[in-house]
Amino acid sequence: MFTIATVDFQAPDAPEQFVRSMHETGFAVLRNHPIDQGLIGDLYKVWSGFFAGAEKHDYTFDPAHQDGYFPFKSENAKDSAVKDLKEFYHVYPGRRLPPGVKDATDRMYADLARLGDTLLGWIQDQVPATVRDSFFEPLPSMMHGSDRSLFRVLHYPPIGEGYEPGAVRAAAHEDINLITLLVTGSEPGLQAQDTAGTWYDVPCDAGMIAVNGGDMLKLASGNYIPATPHRVVNPPPEHNVSRYSMPMFLHPRADVRLSADLTAGEFLDQRLREIGLKK
Repeated sequence: MFTIATVDFQAPDAPEQFVRSMHETGFAVLRNHPIDQGLIGDLYKVWSGFFAGAEKHDYTFDPAHQDGYFPFKSENAKDSAVKDLKEFYHVYPGRRLPPGVKDATDRMYADLARLGDTLLGWIQDQVPATVRDSFFEPLPSMMHGSDRSLFRVLHYPPIGEGYEPGAVRAAAHEDINLITLLVTGSEPGLQAQDTAGTWYDVPCDAGMIAVNGGDMLKLASGNYIPATPHRVVNPPPEHNVSRYSMPMFLHPRADVRLSADLTAGEFLDQRLREIGLKK
């Protein structure tokens, strides 16, 4: 049975529940977590204003640093020839941000990075000893000195006429990084796939944070924590409205060794080329 656990972050057995769900499904959902609910609401408000305005084009992405605004239909999922129906902004530490969103965004970045470190510590402590001993360094220490974690603010506009057949808000994909912390989207639509190919809605009550494992953690853990395919489906015609979401992708330092053959930096470069964000 594919059941993504909803874990009370404050519960005494939260680490055990969380890692069990991550092992069994690649996902877990947190409630009663330390991220401020008011801050979440503030961010959706200021970023929806940004995407609605013309100034977003003044922040078009820097190909060298991969930060800034990526226009509609910039990205495709790995192995998909059709571009996703979304626009987004990449936030990295110390890089440019529009003044109207900067303070709240910087605070959210720091808070999610702190929470991510805690969750990596839970995984480090709860996986079997054989898995733990296979890490080239402890998971939390992989993040020490890293400035590569990505906070991505996504806008999925209402679905218009004339888009390509098969185009969806986000085609099925796995994430690249160690873990992703996804602040619940402003609308439903996120689904995860089990090993039999069946799709399930990911719990998305307001204020929840969905966490999933990425390909880097799958590789480093010898598949103990899977990188589960997930997607964002198009809305029904009777509720065709904008959707916003804010994932934080925890990336280790580039020199971190994930396996005998690959560092995190090598792995990231390879995947960015596959999804069309890097030449």
